[in-house]
Parts: sequence; C-alpha cells; structure tokens
Amino acid sequence: MANLNWELLTPLQLGNYAEYYAKMEFASYGFEVYSSEVDERGVDFIVKSATGSFYEVQVKSLRESKASKYAFIGKNKMCISNAKFIVCFIYFVNNEPPNIYLMQAPEWGAPNVALRDNTGEWGINISKASLIYLDENYRFDKIIECLLL
Repeated sequence: MANLNWELLTPLQLGNYAEYYAKMEFASYGFEVYSSEVDERGVDFIVKSATGSFYEVQVKSLRESKASKYAFIGKNKMCISNAKFIVCFIYFVNNEPPNIYLMQAPEWGAPNVALRDNTGEWGINISKASLIYLDENYRFDKIIECLLL
C-alpha cells in the first residue's frame, strides 16, 4: 500500500511526486509522455494523444495545511490564449489519494473562485468553496476525455 501521509515529504519530494503522478495518470489514458530535462519555460512535460494532439503540461501541487492555500504560474510562463497549455494541479490531503485537476490555459480568461488573475501571475486559490468548484469543473477524469479527441 502506498504512503498517504503527505506530511512526511519535503516540498521538493512532494513536487517530484506530483510530477510523476501526473505523468502516470496521462499514461494510464493512453497518452505518450515526453519529459523535459529543464523546466525553464514553464513546461514540465509534453503529452501526445492517440489522435496526435500535443499538449504542454505544467504541474502545480499543494498539500492541505494551514500555511499554503495558493499556487501560481508566472504570466511570463503561460499565455492564456494557448489551449494546448495545460495546468495539472494536484492537491494532497493526508490519508487520501491525490486529488488531480486539469485546466487549459484559456480558463484563466474568466477568473472564478478557484482560478485567479493577479498581478504578474495566474493563480489557483484553495478554499472550501474553490475545492468544490475544482471538483465540479476540473477533475482529471472529466477533462481528460475532451483531450483524447
């Protein structure tokens, strides 16, 4: 059985786990996954669907804690008109499997309770209301079906 005590991981370990977890989730749906050696342009990896569509993926993660309730991507790293750019957000709650969400960059064009447009950055806000919104609108298993086409 896998460890679900996310507090045991350092922030770096949690981020690495999130990236590998995201890659495996895409692979489980038949995507080819291409890793990048350096994340200097805001792309952690690229995926290719069975129909030949390519997507750039940036992984962001947070764990449930009192400290951090916000993840962000610099506006210089993500153009919100690029529907081929995906943010894979993974939220870790102790003793639960990771919660995984997918948002295409244009989603930030209409900010909401979860997605924020702040000076210099595109954000993901975490609150009780935003988690409900994320579950209803961006759960991985709901969005991945659209990307398979």
